[in-house]
Amino acid sequence: MPKMNVLIIDDEPLAREGIRSLLSHETDIHIAGECSSGREALKEILEKKPSLIFLDIQMPEMNGFDVLAQLDEEKLPYVIFVTAYDQYALRAFEVYALDYLLKPIDEERFTRTLQRARTQIEHRLNSDLNEGLRALIQQFASNTTEGVSNYLERMMIKTEGRVFFLITDEIDWIEAQGNYVMLHVGKESYLLRDAISKVEVQLNPRKFLRIHRSTIVNIDRVKELQSLFHGDYRVLLKDGTKLLLSRRYRWKARASLGKEL
Repeated sequence: MPKMNVLIIDDEPLAREGIRSLLSHETDIHIAGECSSGREALKEILEKKPSLIFLDIQMPEMNGFDVLAQLDEEKLPYVIFVTAYDQYALRAFEVYALDYLLKPIDEERFTRTLQRARTQIEHRLNSDLNEGLRALIQQFASNTTEGVSNYLERMMIKTEGRVFFLITDEIDWIEAQGNYVMLHVGKESYLLRDAISKVEVQLNPRKFLRIHRSTIVNIDRVKELQSLFHGDYRVLLKDGTKLLLSRRYRWKARASLGKEL
């Protein structure tokens, strides 16, 4: 089988770097290019005719579904969606048997998804997938138009016999506690029944950053980073709170907190 021409389409440089790194050891892959916007992606797809694209859904100006909607459906490349959608939206991808990678990308999942793409491309089994793509575009296009946010802006909190809505921007940091998360808001803390991984994908990654397996921080609250041993960092918030940025999550933090990490 000849090498597959691949395009990586994502508006986040760190996300593109992560996919490129995961592909670096694949001998049958040729990375034909990278795109940081939907308009650029359209041009590159038409010119380079890739057999496989990694496509971010949530991009400014033109999202992933807008890109696909403007392509000739008979000449669509194989698509692996890269997404931060929550688990309920992801059910649609599974119903239509479409491949997706949930951010942050799991290496084992990446390997399985890439192998399925190889099989599909080698045997040209794309007809059913194209039917699924058309259905998915129709289902989601109205929800991902320009200017509409797919991230949580409010959380419903139940505490002391009352229910109120908390604006997510007011959260300073989030702490995992088993099957719950603790939302720290100024001097107040609120317990929410949800796994931290589920909460993470519902928050805007430009505002909230996972810095530890049990910690998410509001980037605007970060005052200072202090280097520790073994690649870890202490994250000092403006209110004096001290958190840990673990080495495992350091690569994700570079785009938001500094490339020198």
